[in-house]
Amino acid sequence: MYPIHNILVAIKDPRAASHPAVAKSAAIAAALDAQIQLFHAIDLPMNPDVGAVEGLRLPQTERRQKESNLQLLEAIATPLRRRGLSVTTAVEWDFPLHEAIIRAAERFDANLIVAADHTTTHHAPWLLRYTDWELLRASPTPVLLVKSPRPYRHPVILAALDPTHAFDKPAALDNEILRFSATLADALHGAVHAVHGYVPVPANLPPEVLSKPGELEKILARIEEAAFDALGQVAQPLGISRTHLHVVGRHPTDAVLDVATETGSQIVALGSLSRSGVDRFLIGNTAEALIDRLHCDILVVKPPTFRHRLARAPRGVHVAAVPFAPGAP
Repeated sequence: MYPIHNILVAIKDPRAASHPAVAKSAAIAAALDAQIQLFHAIDLPMNPDVGAVEGLRLPQTERRQKESNLQLLEAIATPLRRRGLSVTTAVEWDFPLHEAIIRAAERFDANLIVAADHTTTHHAPWLLRYTDWELLRASPTPVLLVKSPRPYRHPVILAALDPTHAFDKPAALDNEILRFSATLADALHGAVHAVHGYVPVPANLPPEVLSKPGELEKILARIEEAAFDALGQVAQPLGISRTHLHVVGRHPTDAVLDVATETGSQIVALGSLSRSGVDRFLIGNTAEALIDRLHCDILVVKPPTFRHRLARAPRGVHVAAVPFAPGAP
C-alpha cells in the first residue's frame, strides 16, 4: 500500500458555493487518519499603486487579501474539524498557480494533492500552459483531479497500465499506479480494476500471414493471451481478481475510455512521464489525451525517480508591470 499521511487540497475559489474536492479529500483522510491542509494561492497581478485608492500601501493590501482568504478557508475547515479531522489552512501569494500548489505540497510534506478541475477544455495544453495540465505534468506528488461532484460510494478505481512497455512506460511506474490505486480502493471500500491497451496486429507481421485467416487468428490469440498474462503478472502481487483485468486490442486512450465506461469507474489512475519540448509535442501521452475526455476523477502518478526543477521559495506578490507613458516624467 501507499502511505498517505498528509493531503493538500488546492482551493481555487474559497468563495465557491460547494467544494467537491474538499468533500472527497475528507472521505479519504477519515479512512486513512490523514491530515488535510486547505491551500489557496493568490496569483492576481498587483499594481504597485493600487493601495493609493484605499489609502493603503502594497504590503497592507497584500496582508488584507491574505487574511480575508484565510478566513474563508477557516469557514470551510470548521465543519471538517467538527467531524474529528485534523485540518490546517494556508494562503500564499505565489505564482503561477501550479507552481504555488507544488511548493505548498512540498512544505506540507503531502503524499497527495487534490484539486478541482477547471471546466474549460484544454486545447493544446503543451502550448497554453493551463493550471490543471501543468500541475499534472510537473508535480512529483500524485495528483487527484476532481472532475465530478459525485461522492465516492464503493468506487471502481481503474488503473491504466502498460506491462509490456510498448508505450515506453517503465515498470516502476505501473507498480506506483497500482499501489496508489489499491490504497484509495481500500480506504474508500472500492475495487481496483486494471486495463491494458495493446497493439493487436504487430507491424512486423509477415504480409503472407494476412492472406491466411486461420494462421492470423492463432497469432492474434497468442498476442492477446501474452498481453493478458503480462497484465496478470503486474497485478498479481496486489491480489487483483482476474475478472477485474481488462485487455483491449486498441490504443491505450481508447481502451481506457471503453473500460472506464463499462465499469462505471469513478477514478482513473494514470502514469505520466512528463515528456518535455518537441518530444512531448510529437509523442504525447495517455494522460494528455484523456484529461478532457474522461468525465470521472483522474489520478496521475509519477515514477519514483521523478524530480521537478521549481524554486522552493514562493515568488510572493505578482507585481504588474506599469506601462510606460511617452512623455511622462
